[in-house]
Amino acid sequence: MADRRLPFTGLSARLLFLTIFFVMLIEIFIYAPSIGRYRLAYLEDRVGAAYIASLALQTPADHRIDIELVKELLRSSQSYAIVLRRPDSKALMQLRDDMPPKMDATYDIREMDLPVLIAEALAVLWRDEPRMLRVIGPSPRDPDTVIETVISERPMREDMLDYSGRILLLSVIISVFSAVLVYGCLQWMFVRPVRRLTDSMVNFRRDPDDAGGMVRPTGRRDEIGSAQRELAQMQRRIHDALGQRARLAALGAAMAKINHDLRNILATAKLVSDRVSASDDPAVRRVAPTLFGAIDRAVTLCSRTLSFASEGSPPPEPERFDLRALVGDVAVDVAAGESRAVENAVPPGFNVFADRDQLYRVLFNLALNAFQAGAAAVAVSAAADGEAAVVEVADDGPGLPAKVRENLFRPFRGAARAGGTGLGLAIARDLMRGHGGDIELSRTGADGSAFVLQLPVEARRAPGT
Repeated sequence: MADRRLPFTGLSARLLFLTIFFVMLIEIFIYAPSIGRYRLAYLEDRVGAAYIASLALQTPADHRIDIELVKELLRSSQSYAIVLRRPDSKALMQLRDDMPPKMDATYDIREMDLPVLIAEALAVLWRDEPRMLRVIGPSPRDPDTVIETVISERPMREDMLDYSGRILLLSVIISVFSAVLVYGCLQWMFVRPVRRLTDSMVNFRRDPDDAGGMVRPTGRRDEIGSAQRELAQMQRRIHDALGQRARLAALGAAMAKINHDLRNILATAKLVSDRVSASDDPAVRRVAPTLFGAIDRAVTLCSRTLSFASEGSPPPEPERFDLRALVGDVAVDVAAGESRAVENAVPPGFNVFADRDQLYRVLFNLALNAFQAGAAAVAVSAAADGEAAVVEVADDGPGLPAKVRENLFRPFRGAARAGGTGLGLAIARDLMRGHGGDIELSRTGADGSAFVLQLPVEARRAPGT
């Protein structure tokens, strides 16, 4: 099913809208002190204009004052009244004909701080009623001279609204431009690589056997590059594991087809072995039990092959038996007439509680692998460790290469010799874990290798030993 994304619901669109929102939010925090400073600057301009207008009133006594000029100066300063106070002279007042009857508020611009400026500016924008203001401030040229002027608040509010509109337009332009830049950078650095990772995961889910659907890591050294490399490694391992499962499934199907014929062949061999046991030759009669045991184990192995391939390792059927005797059987079967020495260092009467056939397969695979890898001798020892039995299988071979150690216990990849499948160690681990134990490589080197088997059962010695 295709992944259908609705418009403006993807990560890219969300990043774009969030960027615009945060830039506008920052602009709001910038606008608040800005509009407060704008109102202060407006009041300072009105005080400065009132001071200039008051200069026309400072004409010497022998000159006549042009009343119309004074009124024009008052109108240009947008003042209804001006009071000029100097430390060394009396107050000088000039009033307009349309003097307002009362003052709604008085502001001294010398005593305003930033919080007050912001609060008063926002209040002016919120109010819509006309008010008359008395503004007090120092002279632009002489700080000791105080100017008082009466102005209307409406022109100031109109200028502040016009200023706010320009700020809003500029904020929108800045936010959109910033969002586009951030969007482009994030799209290139983050969104597109994440989308490629997502597409790779979707394609791999649809067809894990297609290697072309795997992600191809880039040379990035950040978190995206790390995610690419980890995903590529995970996909490769899953691809290999699925390939191995497919080959094992094919092997299981093939074994299912030949299982019946193989059991018939072994049944015939067992009938022949029964006749061999009746021989008068002491040597033949001595090796007959070993032959019988090998055939019985082969029949049991064939019976369980199909269930092992389809369901995994069969559950163990534990029993208490002498481990030293089992190692002796392994030594005889591994030698098979060749010069292979298996040292049985298990203490006499060392009993374990496990599935005898499965533990035989584990020890047989370990010993056979050691000889096939070039070892001349294998030593099997055992000891009790609390309530667990610890079995060590050591050899004097050349050791395991690094590549083999990396893929140890992995089917078709952990073979120590050319042409090997690596199934022996993989099956050995499955069987040991079926017992609740495990197997691990304890050491390897030029003087040989050693595997340790752990069985989480109580190791007991026979009475009298």
